[in-house]
Amino acid sequence: MSSMLLSFRASRLLVLSLLGTSATHRVAAAFVVPTVSSALVGSSSFSRSYPSYSTTSRLFSSQEKKAEEPQHTISSDKEQEMSVELSELQAAYQTHQQNAPRLSHAQEVRSLVAYNHGFAVLSTFSKHHSDFPAGGVVAFAPDEQGRPIMVLSNLSTHKQDLKVNSKCSLTVATKEFKGLADARVNLMGTCHVLERETPEHAQAKEFFLAKHPDSFWIEFGDFDVMRMDVEHVRFVGGFARVGSISAADYAKTQPDSIAAFGGHVAKHMNDDHMEATIAMVQANIPGMKDPNNKVTSAVITSVDSLGMYVKVTRESGSELGPQTFKARLPFPRQAKDRGDVKGLIVEMTQASAPAATS
Repeated sequence: MSSMLLSFRASRLLVLSLLGTSATHRVAAAFVVPTVSSALVGSSSFSRSYPSYSTTSRLFSSQEKKAEEPQHTISSDKEQEMSVELSELQAAYQTHQQNAPRLSHAQEVRSLVAYNHGFAVLSTFSKHHSDFPAGGVVAFAPDEQGRPIMVLSNLSTHKQDLKVNSKCSLTVATKEFKGLADARVNLMGTCHVLERETPEHAQAKEFFLAKHPDSFWIEFGDFDVMRMDVEHVRFVGGFARVGSISAADYAKTQPDSIAAFGGHVAKHMNDDHMEATIAMVQANIPGMKDPNNKVTSAVITSVDSLGMYVKVTRESGSELGPQTFKARLPFPRQAKDRGDVKGLIVEMTQASAPAATS
């Protein structure tokens, strides 16, 4: 399983490990000097607007680290002194986020694929334009090993492509995907037709119909049940959370059971209890109680057995608007079922009440 290692130059600690970004949201560092301008990641003016830091995040696969691995670097020729107090707060935030319990990449990916709405982008080598990949949305359902099951017609261009070249990839985004801060995975492998009247064909049909119960056309003679054997996995959990997972780890890992209904919990909290989430963020994540840079919004993007990912927005004082970033908010202990999740959130909310008023 891959991991993301972040290296920070000594006097300019900037937390980017859980930074969220999208075309419609301005983003900034997870904790920054309130008087320093926030910036748009990817903007040509990013380094000019942020003269005070230099950060490098490196990617490592599950194999041995290599010097030539790709890396994400943001830097500036100018330097700005940082107060000891702010440096300590940033270090505390960084330590908290790095040590916060979270699912393994393999378990996060398996959960994403299992609890997706059942539609993804299939890319094949085009039969008619051999120098180009062809992508299109297809219905799919994963089996017990996370292998995508698809049912394709003879009229499908993807099926025609796969007859010539069985190599393909499937890009699956989280069901709540709204932008680049949200998780997605690219599965690569080979896809084959499962022979009719065989146990694996019957089992694959069951998996597909469980996800897509109205697919009556699965019985039509020109539709074939096809299975993709996963050989490579590339995962993007959000900005600066990128890595690869071995096919073996992907196949043997099981989805997180709490993530199956985590979206419903997140929606309820976001719709009815935003203030409680803000209080939990302020009480549990270092540096979030600054009266000069208040948390104004805390949107839960996902819930699993070990905690939540929250998209936090803070006041900025910058001409570019508020800071928005993604942070990990862990549970005090692992949740076992739906009732346990409710109990943990109530416990955290009650414990956070003094922090919200202090």
